[in-house]
Amino acid sequence: QVQLVESGGGLVQAGGSLRLSCAASGRTFSSDTMAWFRQAPGKEREIVSAISRIGARTYYADSVKGRFTITRDNAKNTVYLQMNSLKPEDTAVYYCALDKRATVVYTSPGEYDYWGQGTQVTVSS
Repeated sequence: QVQLVESGGGLVQAGGSLRLSCAASGRTFSSDTMAWFRQAPGKEREIVSAISRIGARTYYADSVKGRFTITRDNAKNTVYLQMNSLKPEDTAVYYCALDKRATVVYTSPGEYDYWGQGTQVTVSS
């Protein structure tokens, strides 16, 4: 059974930093594309960033380019999201997702097979 467990969320002031982690289990992690999505109250779930199975390809939403960095450690079955220069509009529940096809880095939530339970990120002004 595939499990994704996020950690690292919390409350931070604007301009601060957080690092989210997502630990995967239950399949060969290195074969999968991994992504971070977020969902704010009353809004649709949106992609934040994604990384291909060996990290050769990455994707960032325009709203986070230059501030967020996605990385993965296949030996630890973990994907990270380093978030710097946080803004109040980054406040959301952040979800880790896994796409087992690993052929293209997709940006739509519907393309992902497994999801974590989410971790809350709150940025105060």
